[in-house]
Amino acid sequence: MSDEVLKEAEAARAELDAALTAVGVTLPSLGVDLIAYTGQPGFALVELGRCNVSTARALAAALRRSSPCTTS
Repeated sequence: MSDEVLKEAEAARAELDAALTAVGVTLPSLGVDLIAYTGQPGFALVELGRCNVSTARALAAALRRSSPCTTS
């Protein structure tokens, strides 16, 4: 696994974390999936992880607010 792929994955995680924080959502398990590094060279995943019901609803609400077509 190259350092560049790891840096890119960490940057994507940080960007997502900042965007979520800006709308009041925290995903406590947000991180880079290191296990994925062992599978394919040059491949990385950002792990969104688990969250409680309140956080899931806050995330859904934030997505609805930013969506051009909102449905309930």
